[in-house]
Amino acid sequence: MNKSELIDHIAESADLSKADAGRALDAMVDAVKTTLKKNGTVTLVGFGTFSVGKRAARTGRNPQTGAAIKIKAAKVPKFKPGKGLKDAIN
Repeated sequence: MNKSELIDHIAESADLSKADAGRALDAMVDAVKTTLKKNGTVTLVGFGTFSVGKRAARTGRNPQTGAAIKIKAAKVPKFKPGKGLKDAIN
């Protein structure tokens, strides 16, 4: 499912116009991004939790030349599915 298909589904399920559903989805995504930028977490009970993880600096290899390169430390987004989501899939 891509973004436009998700907007169509939200619009149909919530009885909204596609424009309203698109704005709602964009607002939700922006809220998650803003919270994660501040190292916060977003928990949607029954769905899951978005959080920020830390990846340590490490040495990697250039696949074309085999030369060693340094990869700097980074923050990465993480998602841990909740019980409701896991149960819905199984």
